[in-house]
Amino acid sequence: MGRNIIDAICTIIRTPDYTIRTRNQAHNRANAMGEALEEYVQDAFCDAIGEDNHQVRLRKISQTFSYTANQNNPPDAMLWGSDAIEVKKVETMSGGIPLNSSYPKAKLYSDDKMITTECKNCEQWSEKDMIYAIGVVNDRKRELRALCLVYGSDYCADKEVYERIKNIIKKGVEDIPGVEFAETNELGRVNRVDPLGVTYLRVRGMWHIEHPLKVFSPYFRVDPKDRFSLMAIINDEKFESFDNNHLLYELAEEVAGLEIQDIDIPDPNNPARLKSAKLITYRYNEAN
Repeated sequence: MGRNIIDAICTIIRTPDYTIRTRNQAHNRANAMGEALEEYVQDAFCDAIGEDNHQVRLRKISQTFSYTANQNNPPDAMLWGSDAIEVKKVETMSGGIPLNSSYPKAKLYSDDKMITTECKNCEQWSEKDMIYAIGVVNDRKRELRALCLVYGSDYCADKEVYERIKNIIKKGVEDIPGVEFAETNELGRVNRVDPLGVTYLRVRGMWHIEHPLKVFSPYFRVDPKDRFSLMAIINDEKFESFDNNHLLYELAEEVAGLEIQDIDIPDPNNPARLKSAKLITYRYNEAN
């Protein structure tokens, strides 16, 4: 089995360097920090945090990931034979996570119209579990203050829930009389708005989802005194599918601040039904 979320958590804890470094030159600091967070998460999964040798890092990325993304299409990365990863950077621990035109995904499907052809064809696959990696970054200090790793199936409803709303809105837009519509993956596109027929209107959805630290606040809260906090939630079915989950328990015996708890969380499709899950938390400060 290739590397997985257990390996990434262990790497993050064993390598307590939470300064976010930029390798590429983005147009502004916010974009640069977003790209730097994506690279940090990639490095965590492929055990390359702090790796300065460019060739060594590239080899590790190639061995770990079947796909790494362009910024305009989900996901940001896919593990060989395993999960997809979507990385989001925010500056605060409250407020919504912008997902832009892609609704939240419990799973990623190869027939998703929002993914690229290269993503569809990078390996043989039909569906993948989705990991959301939400990082709280202090742009000015270039520090990662908190990182949440949650599976979409523990965080988002099934795609039919979002598709139903999207399709209702899309049909409502298309039923407006007296306008010319064009085929689009967005909510709608109106052509020939003006008498010359040279103006068109794009109707786009802008999806947001609440921060995991808010959604799962009954189970974990960040202590402002901690230099870095990690929260990961993995449902028991997924957790037991990993053949290396013992590494986390062994690491908890060695490292102060790492805890693994059994919890019950509401099923995103039916909150009256509970799911058994593991809550993995790590608090880092200078005393660790």
